[in-house]
Amino acid sequence: MENPGDTQMKLVTGPGGYVLEDVPHFTDYLPDLPSYPNPLQDNPAYSVVKQYFVNADDTVTQKIVVHKDGPRGVHFRRAGPRQRAYFESDEVHACIVTCGGLCPGLNTGGYRGFYAKNTITLTPKFVNDIHKRGGTILGTSRGGHDKFKIVDSIQDRGINQVYIIGGDGTQRGAAVIFEEIRRRGLIVAVAGIPKTIDNDIPVIDKSFGFDTAEAQRAINAAHVEATSIENGIGLVKLMGRYSGFIAMYATLASLDVDCCLIPESPFYLEGNGGLYEYTEKRLKENGHMVIVIAEGAGQDLLSESLQSMDQQDASGNKLLQDVGLWISHRIKEHFAKKKIPINLKYIDPTYMIRAIPSIASDNVYCTLLAQSAAQGAMAGYTGFTRITEKQNKVVITDRMWARLLSSTNQPSFLNPRDIAESKKEKQPATGILDDGNCKGRTSVTEDDPCMSANGLPDAGNCNGGISVTQDNPCVA
Repeated sequence: MENPGDTQMKLVTGPGGYVLEDVPHFTDYLPDLPSYPNPLQDNPAYSVVKQYFVNADDTVTQKIVVHKDGPRGVHFRRAGPRQRAYFESDEVHACIVTCGGLCPGLNTGGYRGFYAKNTITLTPKFVNDIHKRGGTILGTSRGGHDKFKIVDSIQDRGINQVYIIGGDGTQRGAAVIFEEIRRRGLIVAVAGIPKTIDNDIPVIDKSFGFDTAEAQRAINAAHVEATSIENGIGLVKLMGRYSGFIAMYATLASLDVDCCLIPESPFYLEGNGGLYEYTEKRLKENGHMVIVIAEGAGQDLLSESLQSMDQQDASGNKLLQDVGLWISHRIKEHFAKKKIPINLKYIDPTYMIRAIPSIASDNVYCTLLAQSAAQGAMAGYTGFTRITEKQNKVVITDRMWARLLSSTNQPSFLNPRDIAESKKEKQPATGILDDGNCKGRTSVTEDDPCMSANGLPDAGNCNGGISVTQDNPCVA
């Protein structure tokens, strides 16, 4: 059954509350398209594998844990090679497009590349060691979503597989490209691969580059600067436009941070319990302080005085002001008025972090993600460019954030009314548990699956996207 509200999603229902959020397939609009035996069956590397090919009916549940009396819930197609392929290997002419900001793992162009003549031919020799480099060898750009020109270019170049790597704006563009390709009845597979170093896409387990985006060198440098002089303050700005995961995990890993400020947790400067008061307290107690702030934090505090808050980049993202520089000036002004000498050092390692090569775990993850995307395209699946308006965010009523507050000893910056309201949030009535956001429930493992009202742990994995973990691969 197809959902008329989303032409990319096919909803199939089954007994026991089973729902399959399926993805388009060539046979949906080209029913007579021939298929071929998958050439991997002759690959000696997989000869010892008992069941290498994925069964056509294999699906993966969105929520790992369900109540015994609850519905089976939402499922997605499992990723992996199928026994039948819809492309002959020697006839595949694929293109890869990278869009948006840099991110570690891009090498394991933008839409403007479709119009450019300086395309890069990817041979085994050319790509042999690109995973050891940062950035993207293809180049990147923002904007440039002219679907007619892009699809014309795809046709003119004889491309039959398109792999588009990027964030929300990029995936929206990929969906439009797929719709135009389907309208023209072309045998061209479109695979959208989500990319964000901020880990703010909720339809996947984890975005590649997040593990690599360690900020310990910057925090260590800030700590050294702060402890080397009286009333020293080290301020580090990290990435996190809408989500503070990088700042939160860097703070937890460091144990040298005294205050972490993220977009999900509003804060204020003046008055009882404000940042100024807490900063004075820490300086009196320790003689130094380290502050970590995500780039999207505190934007409301400086929006009135700066006029460019409503401007957007070519991808439609809101242009953010440099909150790190702004709050540095405000802290200096505050202590100058109180005639308290301080020494503040501001460190912004943003471009250093995102441009470095990926570490081992991200390399493995990118390999699994790439293989799953290619295998899905070979199997005739297309248009798996799931778009969601919801972003993955740090839940400040969750136990992980409580761990951070306990580590830094910073105030929550929440007023009593906010805390009371968060505790009144209703537990889910269904037996299908929440997606790991906890919302004030009790966590039972270090990875923070949570306990719901019925005592069963919450856990979310695919959440409607592409998961490529060894135990739980799926394609949405």
